[in-house]
Amino acid sequence: MPERIFIGVAWPYANGPLHLGHIAGAYLPADIFARYHRMKGNEVVMVSGSDTHGAPITLQADKEGVSPRELFERYHKLFLQVWQQFGISFDLYTHTDTENHHRISQQMFLRLKEKGYLLVQKQLQMYSEASQRFLPDRYVIGTCPHCGYERARGDQCEKCGALLEPTQLLNPKSLLDGTTPVLRETEHFFLNLPAFEERLKAYVAEHENIWRPNVYRFTRNYLEQGLQPRPITRDLDWGIPVPVEGFEGKVLYVWFEAVIGYLSATIEWAQLKRDEGRGTGDEWKAFWYDQATRSYYFIGKDNIPFHTLIWPAELMGVERLDDADGSVTFVLPYDVPANEFLNLEGDKFSTSRNWAVWAHDVVARYNPDTFRYHLTAIAPETADTEFTWSDFVRRNNDELVGWWGNLVHRVLTFTARNFDGQVPQPSTLTERDREVLQKAEEMLATVDSLLSTCRFRRALAEAMEFVRALNRYWDEQQPWQTIKSDRERTGTVCYVALRAIDTLKVALAPFLPFTCERLHHMLGYDGQLVGEFEVREIRETERTHLALLYKPESVPLRWQPSQLPPGQKLRDIAPLFAKLDEKVAEEERAKLGKPTSY
Repeated sequence: MPERIFIGVAWPYANGPLHLGHIAGAYLPADIFARYHRMKGNEVVMVSGSDTHGAPITLQADKEGVSPRELFERYHKLFLQVWQQFGISFDLYTHTDTENHHRISQQMFLRLKEKGYLLVQKQLQMYSEASQRFLPDRYVIGTCPHCGYERARGDQCEKCGALLEPTQLLNPKSLLDGTTPVLRETEHFFLNLPAFEERLKAYVAEHENIWRPNVYRFTRNYLEQGLQPRPITRDLDWGIPVPVEGFEGKVLYVWFEAVIGYLSATIEWAQLKRDEGRGTGDEWKAFWYDQATRSYYFIGKDNIPFHTLIWPAELMGVERLDDADGSVTFVLPYDVPANEFLNLEGDKFSTSRNWAVWAHDVVARYNPDTFRYHLTAIAPETADTEFTWSDFVRRNNDELVGWWGNLVHRVLTFTARNFDGQVPQPSTLTERDREVLQKAEEMLATVDSLLSTCRFRRALAEAMEFVRALNRYWDEQQPWQTIKSDRERTGTVCYVALRAIDTLKVALAPFLPFTCERLHHMLGYDGQLVGEFEVREIRETERTHLALLYKPESVPLRWQPSQLPPGQKLRDIAPLFAKLDEKVAEEERAKLGKPTSY
């Protein structure tokens, strides 16, 4: 029976371009997972959007001398381009400055307030006397009290991951003017996290054998430190207004409202289905109220507590959006397969130092599947890993060109040349032939199991191991020799190899949709594997916004062993991958750290 799968993906701040660390951290694994489940015939919705509020946006806007809206709209458009170029198949990619998201966020806030889960407290907040304004968390940097990192942000230390308050920083400085801020009293709403502590402990315990060990340990350690009320409003003029009289000039804290985007985006997705005449507008409810739904959140490790503790607490507190009796409540996260960090050539990715490989730049110059392959092969699933250009070139040349691309090209070209351009009719299969076909099905089943539990790196490795095994079969059978004396046997070998390649196409399609689509056509099939994307201008009451929609119905491939029939015509055979000159690594490394335009 089909499953219902919700996939929420981290909302990137629209204050700068995306780099490969972002792609590897959350977006590529989420896409692989979504494509796999769609091929399985499951009901899937994958949503995200650009995070347009908060200090990261206003900081960069101030730096560039533009408005926050002008800044985020520029990068939002760039993000939409990157998702299409990389084939990241969001059912809806929107942003947080829509009327829909404002409404749902304020509705969630008010419901938590009505149910008694919000506290109003006075607090001392950093204030710049030079700029005469309260400083949002990210406007303050200083030394982390936990690890000693000297440029920790006021909300979180990027080095050790500890969640912070600006008042905890040692030697704090204002990013606006470099002065030492003073403390002034201000009043804010706080989410009463201690009220959820026992329920959260029980919830986390239930997921010990589901979550990755690093995710579970991080969450348990956070819980064991004891939960404290956490502010959910801020003194800032850019964001979602606090919908309470007397709190004018304050907005919802971005960490509180951004996670609500998972819900608001699903509601927007359903409304678009209604507007197109393809639904009622209530389709979102099954994903959020039916407890049979499994919800997955793909994020980086710095976002773990927001998705394993704080977002579940918000959902527990609100229960549901309407006024029902609470017998049906929100679906809590089932799995949070957070990745560790991807580093670059011996150092951390750094936008400020231009120490990055920009996604929009490289995908315009290289086959996107080469990056999808390499980033999955080195995925930081349980520990930090490193991207190097030399390893990228090596994997492309040795594995994609040498193992996989070469196998496909020589099998298809040999078969087309010797068997009238079509899949030959096999004769009696030998024990070795049957073993290869059985191993192909076993490989597909193994990859299936690994993908279902978010072990993408291992799943790709299993598929590529069978690629090597199939190369060995082709070499040992020597069809280029047997064609001279035993055409019937040679046709059987070609048939077995083509069937195995066709099954590999299924296993690799979630990872390599662009080249698998080309292979799909070479094998004589019709239809797309990448799927169709549409950038649409969505009109609301007062303004419009751009969104990216994916049309999964355009992909006909299903998760099953090869159904390749004898007699099917092969066509348009060409290499899947191109070999890269080893000088590429040196040339690309030389660009690191230098200014770039976007």
